[in-house]
Amino acid sequence: MNELRIEARQLSKRYNNLVAVDQLSFEVEAGEVLGFLGPNGAGKSTTMKMLTGFLTPTSGTAVINGHDIVDDSLAARRVIGYLPEGAPSYGEMTVRSFLEFIARARGFEGREALLAAGSAIDRLNLDGVPEQPIETLSKGFKRRVGLAQAIIHDPQVLILDEPTDGLDPNQKHEVRRLIRDMSREKIIVISTHLLEEVHALCNRAMIISDGRLLVDDSPIGLITRSRYHDAMTLVVEQPERAASVLSELPQAGKVELREGELTVFPAEGCKLFEVITDAIREHGWSVSELRLEAGRLDEVFRQITKGETT
Repeated sequence: MNELRIEARQLSKRYNNLVAVDQLSFEVEAGEVLGFLGPNGAGKSTTMKMLTGFLTPTSGTAVINGHDIVDDSLAARRVIGYLPEGAPSYGEMTVRSFLEFIARARGFEGREALLAAGSAIDRLNLDGVPEQPIETLSKGFKRRVGLAQAIIHDPQVLILDEPTDGLDPNQKHEVRRLIRDMSREKIIVISTHLLEEVHALCNRAMIISDGRLLVDDSPIGLITRSRYHDAMTLVVEQPERAASVLSELPQAGKVELREGELTVFPAEGCKLFEVITDAIREHGWSVSELRLEAGRLDEVFRQITKGETT
């Protein structure tokens, strides 16, 4: 049996003068949930389509569990479950008939196809709509049907384009729990524009822009790049006075007052919690809120993709 692994090798896609994906190389191994991030038009969906064999690369290739997606496409696609952008399906078919059709297309026969469809319906909580035409479903239910067809054959590799798009908070929780439960023995690649998805699901994140890989790191590693990492934010009476005092602390690199909140950024290598709580006690300040900032992923995302520093 081939090793569970994705390897992209100088993967590129061009449309005349437009470079959608530019020599993208990376590897993903079993147990990894890779969040694929980037602004609109960055090349995320194009990369997904090439990884799954739906789009032929202009140059380069990808290898899925030892199978080249260009030279051995059918074998590669057998081990992949793919949720495309928009979750396309046959709208006139019922949920059950569509999933049974997908099961047969994936090699199940007779009763096995019925059981596979039923299992997918149960796992995605589609029990209330199995006989309903897909075109009559809400966007959230259509998305869940799309995910059901992606997992129906228990693939080793899941490639999911915006898996929680259109879902309400309860549905997002259910789908994220399902993805976490499956992740231990699979490779899962998730394209998303929702930064919260990275926090909730991923143990690795890649950021691309203009088809190029900019950063490959863990979500924690990304957050530590934020200037807010280990900063302290206070809501305090007489914030101007407090800002003046805190700016004199040797452990403080910078103090900012915005919309009633006072944020103190640490000097390099310094920790602020103890010295700020000491200052609060010493000066008798009335503090209604005090929090240690983990970091802000949206700020890191803007900095990496746009070069913004604030």
